[in-house]
Amino acid sequence: MLASLFDQQPHLTGDSIYLRPLQANDADALYKVASDPLVWQQHPSPFRYQREIFNAQIFESGLTSKSTLVAIDLKTSLIIGSSRYYDAEENCREVAIGFSFLGRSHWGGVVNGEMKKLMLDHAFNWAKRVWFHIAIENIRSQKAIEKIGAKLSHLDKRTVNGISVTHCYYFIDAVRPQRVWDQSV
Repeated sequence: MLASLFDQQPHLTGDSIYLRPLQANDADALYKVASDPLVWQQHPSPFRYQREIFNAQIFESGLTSKSTLVAIDLKTSLIIGSSRYYDAEENCREVAIGFSFLGRSHWGGVVNGEMKKLMLDHAFNWAKRVWFHIAIENIRSQKAIEKIGAKLSHLDKRTVNGISVTHCYYFIDAVRPQRVWDQSV
């Protein structure tokens, strides 16, 4: 079983954020961040700022996935966003990171990069490759993922909430140390 091979809900601490598993009592705090329409402006489902849509597409699916992490600002102890592991493939040791969002108060700084670094470092304890699926219209997220070294592989359709949407498929491969051969043998 994959869950025994890859912990999809770790506790991860960085310099400015703490990531922990999403809990049922996080609904109001996470919705407070998600209720800003500008957060969803470039997403395939731009109405996630509405409580019913947020609950169905982000919160409830996040709880059910058992792979969603909330981001907590270490200075304020407030929830500032979330992200999720998904599409874990045991045979090829690949996983995707996505469904990520941050409050605008944390855009343009170090938080998104730190969140992805924490999640990548954890994923690479198991995975060989991590994927990011970003809607073709979501230029902001494409630029952010390119900043951390993700490479564009291809474009393809993905079904998001029952709607087929063209996505950019980005990836980052695990960096494995080169084997040093013993010259004396």
